[in-house]
Amino acid sequence: MSEISDTKAQVLNLARTFHKEQETRAFEAGVTPILPAGAVLDEEDRIALVEAALELRIAAGVRSRKFESEFARYFRRRKAHMVNSGSSANLLAVAALTSPKLKDVRLRPGDEAITVGAGFPTTVNPLVQYGLKPVFVDIEMGTYNASLEQIEAAITPRTRLIMIAHALGNPFPVAEVAELAARHGIFLVEDNCDAVGSTYRGRLTGTLGDLSTVSFYPAHHITAGEGGCVLTSSLELARIVESMRDWGRDCWCEPGTDNTCLKRFDYQLGTLPAGYDHKYIFSHVGYNLKATDLQGALALSQMRRIDDFGVARRHNWQRLHDGLADVPGLLLPRATPDSDPSWFGFVLTVLPDAGFTRRDLVGFLESRRIGTRRLFSGNITRHPAYQDVDYRIVGELTNCDTVTEDTFWVGVHPGLTAEMIDYVIESVTEFCTRKG
Repeated sequence: MSEISDTKAQVLNLARTFHKEQETRAFEAGVTPILPAGAVLDEEDRIALVEAALELRIAAGVRSRKFESEFARYFRRRKAHMVNSGSSANLLAVAALTSPKLKDVRLRPGDEAITVGAGFPTTVNPLVQYGLKPVFVDIEMGTYNASLEQIEAAITPRTRLIMIAHALGNPFPVAEVAELAARHGIFLVEDNCDAVGSTYRGRLTGTLGDLSTVSFYPAHHITAGEGGCVLTSSLELARIVESMRDWGRDCWCEPGTDNTCLKRFDYQLGTLPAGYDHKYIFSHVGYNLKATDLQGALALSQMRRIDDFGVARRHNWQRLHDGLADVPGLLLPRATPDSDPSWFGFVLTVLPDAGFTRRDLVGFLESRRIGTRRLFSGNITRHPAYQDVDYRIVGELTNCDTVTEDTFWVGVHPGLTAEMIDYVIESVTEFCTRKG
């Protein structure tokens, strides 16, 4: 045993040495890519992955369970269930609300679900996949979120769900929306994938919905490579999420354990014979969406720096905002009132009288190795995937169309240096001043 421990220590020391030997090249303007998003991984992250690999805990296990516990504690929610992606987290959140165990309040095909017309498809797709009718509302320019008034105007007797993402880390008015949902008996799912660490009226986003979701893709606030999470303070919903994540089984034993309930062979459910093995009784039409312990190890290591990453994102966003404040032809982003966003990106909209187009500006920035991204789908109803989807639009998606034509964003992630941020400012200013 001592020999094994000594060998492991040697491997981990070699991994530390290897990490320190990795070359970090100096920034070269116009040559070094300035990525719009990306993970920041340090020596401890590398060690966490190597150690988990040495132990060959390749399925979900101790580390993923510890991460779930710590992540739930961070949000002050009772339960967190790690999954294999943020997209799966959104799928599970909607799936859980269709469970027969919720009886009369469960979501059913044809029920309406309010969401925004400009977002990422994985907020909308689960609604379509479960036969719900998406109801799209427009967004406000600047915050790129729907207002409370827009959401309230979309409610009908068929409305059973509100599912909205905090746009690029900028909170929608979630406290008021949560109160509105509660008043109408409507479920609220917060897509918090871009907003870990953001606050609204002093509360973390992801803490006000019946369920909230997070992504750990490398572009996001912390990463597990791939991965996601569903959080809730409802033990009933948590149990349903766990079941549907784990094949739909009725059993709640952790992997590798048996008979947690002490009556494994005493159940009679459905039309199965009495005493059928509870480990193989299924109460939901579920999935296998579990994460691995390698993902849990990396996510657990990354959690050390959630707050530091948020500080860096806010700093980079503010540096861009200050540096571009007087540049002509651009609408700069603004935080939702009463919020403190942990920004995912810095959004720019080219104004109608700018004298140049978004395409012109983006082409110039990309030629300088400054990465850009669109505000996700723009108007999602204009995409080929949704041409045959049954949906409803409240009012006009005017600003969603503007975003489709004129909006993009650049990065603020913690991997960007002050020199990189200043080069982005210099490049945008040069182009807009010359062309405007």
